[in-house]
Amino acid sequence: MLMLGATAVGALSVASGAQAADGKEVQMLHWWTSGGEAAALSVVKQALAKQGYSWKDVPVAGGGGGAAMTTLKAMVAAGNPPTASQILGYYALDYADAGKLADITPLAKTGDWAKVIPTALQKFTTVDGKWGAVPVNIHSVNWIWINKATMEKIGGAEPKNFDEFVALLDKAKKAGVVPLALGGQPWQEATMFDSIVASTGGVDFYKKAFIDLDESALKSGTMKKSFDNLAKLRDYVDPNYTGRDWNLATAMVIKGDALAQVMGDWAKGEFAAAHKEAGKDFLCYRFPGTDGSVLYNTDMFAFFQVSGDRQAAQTALAETTMSPEVQIGFNIIKGSAPARMDISDASFDTCGKKAIADIKAANAKGTFLGSLAQNYAQPPAVATAYYDVVTKFVHGQIKSSDEAVTQLVAAINSAK
Repeated sequence: MLMLGATAVGALSVASGAQAADGKEVQMLHWWTSGGEAAALSVVKQALAKQGYSWKDVPVAGGGGGAAMTTLKAMVAAGNPPTASQILGYYALDYADAGKLADITPLAKTGDWAKVIPTALQKFTTVDGKWGAVPVNIHSVNWIWINKATMEKIGGAEPKNFDEFVALLDKAKKAGVVPLALGGQPWQEATMFDSIVASTGGVDFYKKAFIDLDESALKSGTMKKSFDNLAKLRDYVDPNYTGRDWNLATAMVIKGDALAQVMGDWAKGEFAAAHKEAGKDFLCYRFPGTDGSVLYNTDMFAFFQVSGDRQAAQTALAETTMSPEVQIGFNIIKGSAPARMDISDASFDTCGKKAIADIKAANAKGTFLGSLAQNYAQPPAVATAYYDVVTKFVHGQIKSSDEAVTQLVAAINSAK
């Protein structure tokens, strides 16, 4: 609670500073503070600079975005919202329902955004037919990232199912390499568990459990086995993982200090920032057992009601973000796929091409599902309850898979 209080105080000081914003300034609140993320955001900054707009960063560290949402809440409450804020879906819906978002529907209609953005994403960008946010990308979380040289050193091959993944991690362990790079933070552990559940039970089970919140699925033997599989992967993590930032775990794979990481494709932005090439320096595979499905999140820019002299900057930011050029440039660096479905994959590397193809295929066949760990399957209260149980299990506070299932059902029912 002391940390939260400090964040809120800092947010209020940021909020008071927002008064200085002028008509040619774009003030952006975000949590993109890693090297790859900052490089991607510079694509948007540079495109706006060409139009005569200055940029004022309001960065809030923390990969899951929780601290940023606390800062945003304080700024809005103080009557000084940013031009826009990076935001996740259910948070955007809350601000829209509260009447705090600007109406950018005319821009959406002019640009035919409804025709090129997946319907699943439009659930979060629109309320009652009014657009208040735009998606800058589509991330998917069910990936593993592997150091190619280390893979070759241990004689490994792409794992096609969970058991083969465990066998691959065993090979790394025997070779004296950290098998699995992980940051021991709740959102990271839950992100890995998302993929484990989809692998263990299949995408239909994932949907039943985490999208539908079907209690029979949540308390099933399949969920228990999912926790058992989480316990197996926990055995391949190094002892210093607690509290590690996600990008530092990625750096372990980049340097060859670890074989693999289970993480969303924002990890690819870190490989790019380190001048590593897909297929040459690193390998990307769907989490074993989840090929054909995409557990997604999307980073959106939400636009708040601001004074008339600041609205031109909002329009410029929205149009620029949705332009094909920025969608391509941003996502090549960020590691994600464009939010627009009408963009060619020609400029993307092998991992990017696979991401784009997978998203289109999954969107067509109904296996494009929101990630619970990334706040796209359920509202934040449910996701937080999920985090709590998963992280207690990983850190040994919940001793058995049976107990984990019981606590997961109770926590989700309480949070609904």
